[in-house]
Amino acid sequence: MYKNTFLVSTLDVDSRLDKFLDQKLEINRSQIKKHIESGNILLNGKIVKAGYSLREGDTITVSFEDEEKLLPENIDFDIIYEDEYLAVISKPQDLVVHPGAGNKSGTLVNGLLYKFKNLSNPIDEDRPGIVHRLDKDTSGLMIIAKNDEAYYKLVDMFKNREIEKHYLAIVHGNIYEDFDVDAPIGRDPNNRIKMKVVEENSKHASTSFHVVKNFDKFTLLDVTLHTGRTHQIRVHLSYVNHPVVGDETYGIKNKYKINKQLLHAYKLKFIHPLTGEELEIVDEFPKRFNDFMAIFSKEK
Repeated sequence: MYKNTFLVSTLDVDSRLDKFLDQKLEINRSQIKKHIESGNILLNGKIVKAGYSLREGDTITVSFEDEEKLLPENIDFDIIYEDEYLAVISKPQDLVVHPGAGNKSGTLVNGLLYKFKNLSNPIDEDRPGIVHRLDKDTSGLMIIAKNDEAYYKLVDMFKNREIEKHYLAIVHGNIYEDFDVDAPIGRDPNNRIKMKVVEENSKHASTSFHVVKNFDKFTLLDVTLHTGRTHQIRVHLSYVNHPVVGDETYGIKNKYKINKQLLHAYKLKFIHPLTGEELEIVDEFPKRFNDFMAIFSKEK
């Protein structure tokens, strides 16, 4: 618990409350504003606005729980590409991208802080370097921003669909022709933690699927995302009755007891936002995909 009291002197008259505290506290302006609005910071015993102009003799009382700081941790992941502006890393399966409430450790972000000197996310200090994300159980390539200019340009590129994203997926059932799915995705009205193809309260979603290989009763697909909806690939594949193997949320049980989805972001194609260079970053074929496919080659 942090507690302190400040008395405003002549030197600080007409200063903004939040700017005054920015010089006194080891937290940033946005955190200060939240504490002011929530009543953790009072002026003369009352809640005032962050922009309040201080007067001589004002008493500022501060009292709040210390927030756990993000610390660097040696998290295992591969750096596939790096320059002074950005990096492309390969996120392992089972690794959460960024901290959540009450969870400030063991995430990709902690690992980024350990491996990179410079990271940028001017919007959210709990997500340094993060421009986009992958689900915990989805492995593969992610672009990391190392300075503010790269961050803002990459955000615009994702928004304008200027970054080509390819995934590998092993799905239930045999598929022999490439296909597209254009079907809107929104919250499942019967289960708010799931997404679903629905017409109401949904957003346009488009995915292309290219058949790479059929083996036994499964198909290996190369998937291209044209939009970036939550769980898009998994929802679209479930919608066409070819769910991702190991997807316990949208899939079906399998006798091989694969409970981690076989979905991997393996390729990114884009124009470098600052150098203009054409980049095509390709990750290695995932070991767990080879292991799963090997089961069937042994059976025959």
